[in-house]
Amino acid sequence: MVTLVIFRTLGIASTLATRMKLFIQRRLAAALLAICLGMILFCPSLSAAQAESDGSRKILSKVTPIYPDLARRLQMRGTVKIQAVVAPNGSVKSTKVLGGGPLFVSAAVDAVGRWKWTPAPQETKELVELSFHPN
Repeated sequence: MVTLVIFRTLGIASTLATRMKLFIQRRLAAALLAICLGMILFCPSLSAAQAESDGSRKILSKVTPIYPDLARRLQMRGTVKIQAVVAPNGSVKSTKVLGGGPLFVSAAVDAVGRWKWTPAPQETKELVELSFHPN
């Protein structure tokens, strides 16, 4: 907005102002991407498991997480660790993110929230790791 005002007062054509605005937006997008990649690459809780449950209950049905479009365009990989509290009937009562790539967290939580485990006498905590790979 400020750049447009400056360009107009200086008499510079609006196409140049539009190009400058796009240049600034691209720089900001690149900086945001660099921050996200740094968080993903240096996160200590990442591992190479595909989809593992660390608890004692058997998984009856899994919902595959949706790979985020931005991550697909950037050919990104990442892993998310989630602790799921599973009710006695086998449905997920709550989830807690323990670590992982910020681009993948939402998709992982949505998917694990729809998983079903075998029934048990009491609720349990199940540790799940989901790994995201571009196709």
